[in-house]
Formats: sequence, structure tokens, C-alpha cells
Amino acid sequence: MTTTTAFCDQCGEQLAGAAHDVCVRRRELEPPRYCGRCRRRMVVQVTPRGWTARCVEHGVLTSG
Repeated sequence: MTTTTAFCDQCGEQLAGAAHDVCVRRRELEPPRYCGRCRRRMVVQVTPRGWTARCVEHGVLTSG
């Protein structure tokens, strides 16, 4: 199964044809806020050990 990312996980906008320089810098410190597959806002929980982000459609992402 191949996962394609169509949307920015920081701002939720389409990746094609848009500059996301600010989003790239944010990604170094912040967990994803939007699902890269469907653009839905994710439920994010940050803990001292990392983060989890849950999309109702595509499941859970975790740090490290």
C-alpha cells in the first residue's frame, strides 16, 4: 500500500505548486496538525516523551 501526501501537515493546504518554507521550519518543532492524506484537522497530544496525532479517517501517527 502506497501512502501519498497531498496536503501539508502543518497548514492543511495543497503541497503541489505552493511554497511551504514556514511549514518546513515549523515541522522541526511542532507535531503535524492536519492529515496529509485528507486534510482533516487531527487530534494532537504532546507529552514530554513525544506526540501522537490522530486522524478519524486514517489513524494514528506518533513521534520517534
